Amino acid sequence: MTEENGENAPGPCAEERRERPRARNWDAVTALIAAMIGVLALLVSGYTAYIQRQQVRAEVWPNLLIGFYDPDRSIGVHNKGVGPAIVRSVQVWVDGTPKRDWSGVLTALGVPTTGTTISTISDTVISPGERVLAIGMSDTEAYQRFRSELVGRVNTEICYCSTLGECWLHSDRAPNRKPGLTPIDQCPVVADDQSFSD
Repeated sequence: MTEENGENAPGPCAEERRERPRARNWDAVTALIAAMIGVLALLVSGYTAYIQRQQVRAEVWPNLLIGFYDPDRSIGVHNKGVGPAIVRSVQVWVDGTPKRDWSGVLTALGVPTTGTTISTISDTVISPGERVLAIGMSDTEAYQRFRSELVGRVNTEICYCSTLGECWLHSDRAPNRKPGLTPIDQCPVVADDQSFSD
């Protein structure tokens, strides 16, 4: 008869280990939940920053319009937006030929240059709600002639940017001559002989 050795006999601890269900690793679960919350917070933060950027863009958006101001016998540029317009370049063509100033435009149109007042638009900042009279005339007859000649023969382009560096090109050079506003990455560099200085 042999005695059972303590090494071969199963002890109470071994049986408990076999019967006891496996314990959860709560530290790993907690770490996973914390990581998920962190990712969610990062997504919410990114979306909030995007929304704030859109709001800031809307608060500094400029919108330039070019039009006739008949009571003043003038052509003006009006900023109808809510932010300042930084004018980067202006171009004016008469019958497809670029002109450097209003004197060149009037001469090409056959309109007298006397009695005109001129305000510079190129490389200026036009505040929200501000209207700049680009050219005005003291003589009503000269203005009417100028106005009628402009419609069929003169084209303009104005490139301007917001304070955030977003830029737009206002142009009436399309075949239908209807003015259009196009967002662009940046204003093009215009050669000196093509740039309008007034």
